Amino acid sequence: MNRQNWRQFDWLLFFAIVLVSIFGIVMINSAIKGDPELVDLPKRQAFYLGVGILLVFSVAAFNYRLLRTLSIPFYLSVLALLAMVGAAGQTIFGAQSWINFFGLFPIQPSELAKVALAMALGGYLADNLDHIGELRVVFFGVLISLPILALVALQPDLGTAIVLAVEAAFIFFVAGLPIRYMVAGFVLALLSAPLAWNMLAEHQRTRILIFIDPAANPDAYFNVKQALVGVGSGGLLGKGYGQGTQSQLHFLRVRHTDFIFSVVAEELGFIGATMLLFLLFFIIWRLWRIADRSEDPFGKLLVAGLTGVILFQTLVVVGMNMGLLPVTGLPLPFVSYGGNAMLSLMIFIGLAQSVAMRRS
Repeated sequence: MNRQNWRQFDWLLFFAIVLVSIFGIVMINSAIKGDPELVDLPKRQAFYLGVGILLVFSVAAFNYRLLRTLSIPFYLSVLALLAMVGAAGQTIFGAQSWINFFGLFPIQPSELAKVALAMALGGYLADNLDHIGELRVVFFGVLISLPILALVALQPDLGTAIVLAVEAAFIFFVAGLPIRYMVAGFVLALLSAPLAWNMLAEHQRTRILIFIDPAANPDAYFNVKQALVGVGSGGLLGKGYGQGTQSQLHFLRVRHTDFIFSVVAEELGFIGATMLLFLLFFIIWRLWRIADRSEDPFGKLLVAGLTGVILFQTLVVVGMNMGLLPVTGLPLPFVSYGGNAMLSLMIFIGLAQSVAMRRS
């Protein structure tokens, strides 16, 4: 390994990720207090963080251009795993998204799909940048994206499917896709909305309906209401760590995953929530900087996909906790509890570091 490469390692990005991940563990510990069934979650998340840090350095040590040769086998493997989920996966929170091999470790292939899509689509468009305005290039790019999107949407996991669609859009945008294709895609999405509505699961429709009219289903709106109470009652400095009523009295459900931001806002207030968002947007900026400075088209598009995922999930989760967007079930990057989400993000960060180290 060239020592010169490690001098280009983005240590500011790395330390920001470790800091926000430790912050997440601390807030998970507060969110699950008093619930004996969840008492081990902070330790598990700390374990995933430790493994994730090793993944960052392990992946960064490899030349991402060499890893590109594995993009197609990896993409096909993820498709196979997603198909297995559809046939024999475990259902959690209404989505059949998990495979548990031998009862040892549950795997969520939809998280790996984010990595696979960036590698496969980024590689294809990097090879065809000079022809990005041609219909055939756009068609095959969409053809690469659709199988993963469809299999995730059928679980049904609409939130992750939308994340994957946004990730693909980011990659197309950075590749220089002409604006006419973007407008056409947006119009096509609007026209297909009635068909998509009929394909949604009942709990997904309910989430959208209560966002439009909370009074339509007070029971389903309960958790959103508790999240809003938590965010609104935190004030400037918050009620204090471990003192949030909505989380500590368990009014707020899934408080360690979907609604972790509400716990932060209630216990640490506006200042604590702002500091968390500052760290997350600092991470997004450093990633965008890596993409922008890369002289290799594949590296640029690969990191652009990652940046799109973290930016979109951050905006959606914060908006969801504040009642500005429908509930999606997405985790807040590096903060919400979730081993698969943490490890897939760390693989992505390792790839971004590999690009930063070999940007010339």
